[in-house]
Amino acid sequence: MSTVRGLLGLAAGLDSDSAALDAEVLLCHCLDKPRSWLYTWPEKNVDPAIEARYRELMARRAAGHPVAHLTGRRDFWSLELEVTADTLIPRPDTETLVAWALELPLPDIARVADLGTGSGAIALALATERPRWAVTATDASAAALAVAGRNAERLCPGRVRLLEGSWFAPLAGERFDLVVSNPPYVEAGDRHLARGDVRFEPRSALAAGPEGLDDLSHIARNAPAYILPGGYLLLEHGCDQGEPVRALLRQAGFEAVNTRRDLGGLERITGGRRRAQ
Repeated sequence: MSTVRGLLGLAAGLDSDSAALDAEVLLCHCLDKPRSWLYTWPEKNVDPAIEARYRELMARRAAGHPVAHLTGRRDFWSLELEVTADTLIPRPDTETLVAWALELPLPDIARVADLGTGSGAIALALATERPRWAVTATDASAAALAVAGRNAERLCPGRVRLLEGSWFAPLAGERFDLVVSNPPYVEAGDRHLARGDVRFEPRSALAAGPEGLDDLSHIARNAPAYILPGGYLLLEHGCDQGEPVRALLRQAGFEAVNTRRDLGGLERITGGRRRAQ
């Protein structure tokens, strides 16, 4: 039988910037143990059935499959989310949007909409932090919405309303204090779409036209009809899209438009306030 230390050594066969961490996460997943256990018991023998499962997952990781898809889980904010190939894998940079939303001077019982919710990451983070907010999440993908529904049922049952439809389509006649979205923003021809984890994520959740601005433009243009006077719009975007997204918000009539940087210091979230009337 192989030891924990020996199995972790398989990380050397991974072409990944996070090879050692990937190996640890996958072995923990197979063993159902925390990472600290691996280093407490490095010489522990691993059951052959568990070893076989681990080697299978490592082979799939070596073929490029994302760790989140192999484990079915991804940490985001304070939550552990289920993720599948039907959803975008939540990234730490999106937590910048959540943090900004929680700082806004919103009513105690605010109405919030998360457009293109995917796994439900943003909507559920906000709902768990602000239990009195009325949070609605939309997505055009029924499969993604099913994942968000399972996450919502496990993490905050009854707290998030899930609606199927593209962007604002399911929200006719409604208005909100805050609209947030992490829409597709990658250029359709970007070579990075054929590399790394994104190869296994839904293309519809990544690419948005020749400049990556199609969905951002649609949301900004239509947002004023769904945001209450004095309400806010926050959008995640590419690190080189800050200037055009600020222009989109100003053209739509938003004021106090500015951009925040992500954990890597890159422009990532742009927001603005609808003029009070």
